[in-house]
Order: sequence, then structure tokens, then C-alpha cells
Amino acid sequence: MRDTPGLADAARTPAPAGAGRRQPRAASGEEPVRGLLLIGLAFAVISCADAAVKWVLPEIGPAAAMVWRGLLGAPVVALLCRGRGLRPVRRGLLAARSLLHTAVSACWYLAWALGVGLADSYAVAAACPLLMTLLAIPILGERVGWRRWSSTATGFAGVLFMLQPGGELWRPETPMLLAATAAMALTRIWTRVLAGTETPAAIAFWLMAAHVPAGLLLLLLVPGMGPPGGGPPPLLPGPAACLALLVFGAANGAAHLMFARAFALAPVAAIAPFEYSPLIWGTLLGFAIWGEVPAWTTLAGAAAVVAAGLYNLHRERVRRAGERAAASAREGR
Repeated sequence: MRDTPGLADAARTPAPAGAGRRQPRAASGEEPVRGLLLIGLAFAVISCADAAVKWVLPEIGPAAAMVWRGLLGAPVVALLCRGRGLRPVRRGLLAARSLLHTAVSACWYLAWALGVGLADSYAVAAACPLLMTLLAIPILGERVGWRRWSSTATGFAGVLFMLQPGGELWRPETPMLLAATAAMALTRIWTRVLAGTETPAAIAFWLMAAHVPAGLLLLLLVPGMGPPGGGPPPLLPGPAACLALLVFGAANGAAHLMFARAFALAPVAAIAPFEYSPLIWGTLLGFAIWGEVPAWTTLAGAAAVVAAGLYNLHRERVRRAGERAAASAREGR
């Protein structure tokens, strides 16, 4: 499951003095356009990776999928960054963030294995930016005005509309996905905290690597995380499954680095609306591969969630513009 915008924020947060991290160049000229193209491509790639793992889950099970994600994704990250910037600084927090995200991955893979549609799961995940707005208050000390509180409440009303009793998303896996979405929001906040000392390569690499021991542990200890028929997963799946796993692992590693590069080129405010593009990709891929069609209640609730998230983005732009204007006025005195 994607956790990419939080990782990408690391590329734009300056490192503190003495941290030994090179600060990114300011975006100028055509670079913001390149950044937007990269972010659009990265979301498409990560959505295809999710579709690939959902397709192969009936053969290998969720736990083995996590192992393959780490075994293939971590080397891709190391290769693309040429082995540079992988050494962690704040090892404790980085480990906690990586391990928590493995739990998020396990929840998503298990939900997909149990039949939750790709677009339906993405609709639930659309609540993540709203949860980040709330978590940023106690963790990052951000201030939220009444307008953003109101839009956030509207977004959560959209979530409740999607989850109404008798609706398509009213199923046993949904509470698990909601908990995973909350955990994903926390990992993104932690990534912003880590951004001052860790490179995007380090965050991506150790995130991928953590999936190997976590997947092995779940395979041994948790019933239902293996293949549907029970027993251990095949050491080497069939040719089609192997190809899907290669796409899944390589796409995860590549997408995380594309996000980091995109946020180094384009302003965060311009990139943030792409957070919701997986809803489109999930709908198209789910229909093309499995014939999935989201219910109208899911689409209507998701629309309310997206609208609330975009309004929060607008208010953030207005707030930052006001801060810049006030700073310019003080300097002009």
C-alpha cells in the first residue's frame, strides 16, 4: 500500500546544521512542471503495483507478498540511489515508522485477499489527509482554524456515508482498513519529523527492508496470512505470478524515489491534489482486471472526502500566503 506523499515531504524539508545532509535546490523554470509529471507518473506506478499484488495474492498470500516487496523493493531503491544516503541517523524512530507501515501493508493485503475492491480500499484511504490534519496538531504543533475544522468534519461525514449500514463498504474488513488508514497518517507525520535528518533514500530503503522480517513473522505466527489453501507459500510461484511480483517490488521502490524527486522540484501545494488520483487509477484497474464497479454510495462519499481535502489544501495556501505577506510587510518597515 502506498505511503508516498509523507516520504516525499522529506525531500523538501531542510536538514538542520551538522546533519550532513545536502539541501535540495529551489525549484525554478521548468522544474515544477517536471515535478508534476513525476508525481502523476509515481501515483500511476504505485497503483499498478497495488493491482499486481492484489492479483497474485490468491497464489502466495499476504505475508509472502510482504516478503517479496522487501526482497525486490529494497535493492531497487539501493540501485536507483547508487547506494548513497542509506545510512540512518535516528534509527529508533525510523525503525518504528517502518515497522508500523508493515502493519499497514499487512492490513491492506489481507483486505484485498478477502475480496475488498481496489477502488473501495482507496476510497477509505482518502481519509488519510484529513487524519494528518488532526495528527499534525499535537505532533507538529500546527494550528487549525474553524474553516479547516469544518471541512475536516465534512470529510469524515463522507467517510461515514461510505460506511453506512447495508452499503457496499459495510463489511468486516472495513474497520481494519480504517485503523490502517489512521496508522498510515501517523507514519506520514513521523516521516516529516524524520525529514530533518534522513534522506528519502534511507526512508524508502528501510521501509522496504522492514517488510522481509515482518512478513516472515506473520507467516509463522498469524493464521490466514498464508495462501488461501493453507500451508507455506510456494518457493517459486508460476511464471505469471513471478512477473507480477517483479512488477510489484520494482514499482514500489521506483515510485518512492520518484515521489522524493518530484517534491524536490515542485511546490508541495501544487503536488498535494495528486493524493487523490489513485481513486481514478483504482477504479480503472479494478474494472479492467476484476470487473469491479464501486457503489454510488462509495463514489459519493469519496467525492465529499476529496472535496474536504482539497479545501484544506486551499486554506493552507491562504494561510501561507498571509504569513509571507506579513513577513514582507515587516521587512519593508
